[in-house]
Amino acid sequence: MAELASIARPYAEALYQVASKHDVKAWGLQLDALAQMAGAPELLAFADHPKATAEQVYAVVAGKLELAEGVQNFLRTVIANGRLGALQAVAQQFHLLANAAAGVADALIYSAYPIDAAQLAEVMVSLEKRFARKLDAQLVLEPSLIGGIRVVVGDEVLDTSVKYRLERMKVALTA
Repeated sequence: MAELASIARPYAEALYQVASKHDVKAWGLQLDALAQMAGAPELLAFADHPKATAEQVYAVVAGKLELAEGVQNFLRTVIANGRLGALQAVAQQFHLLANAAAGVADALIYSAYPIDAAQLAEVMVSLEKRFARKLDAQLVLEPSLIGGIRVVVGDEVLDTSVKYRLERMKVALTA
């Protein structure tokens, strides 16, 4: 996985430099769409086929999406270099660069139950203070937590779930 990140980083940095002169958010959405397509095993098999040319692969991918000229050029380069399989990692790196420039971090909030907008706004205020940065949150339902929430921001985890507390009690009682 580290190798894929090493491959993806220069592509993401180059794309971000060009995107920063245009519309970073729109380019990020287009890159996400490309990464989603590139995750299809059928497309990767077609791209790896010895008789498939780079232009044919480009036509298949670009024919499905409306892409900015810079993203089209980026896609051509990725295909020509045989790096279509790295597009998902490139998208992740690109979003990390965009978030760092904007002073924002992605946060995954796992909850056992749905959280309405008012409650989420309240939670976000607390989390932004706790993590000392602005957060872009995505809510994921995970009933196995029983109650509470589990928040993942980068490599930091804040787990206030009932499941986690029960596991801690189990370890304490069996020790």
